Amino acid sequence: MRTGDSDRDTPTLTIVEGPNLLKVVGDDLGLSEEERTLRARLSQLRQEHRDLDAAIDALLATGSPDQLQLTRMKKRKLSLRDLISKIEDELLPDIIA
Repeated sequence: MRTGDSDRDTPTLTIVEGPNLLKVVGDDLGLSEEERTLRARLSQLRQEHRDLDAAIDALLATGSPDQLQLTRMKKRKLSLRDLISKIEDELLPDIIA
């Protein structure tokens, strides 16, 4: 590193382990701004989906859940799943077989 260079000029890589995957996350991996935005939105939607799943489980554990609330939560969960799938499709490159 030359004198005057800052640490932010060097990309930082972090290895993140998931349930069935291992991926490398970095500050500058050549992603477009749109792709970064989509990935951030995807992460947010996945977290909301997990939170909603936990809330549904907790509501069911009460023994006599409010059916209207349960139905609304399940519809929202399905809607989130659709949005997640749509964004995942946008992020996957078109491959001609």
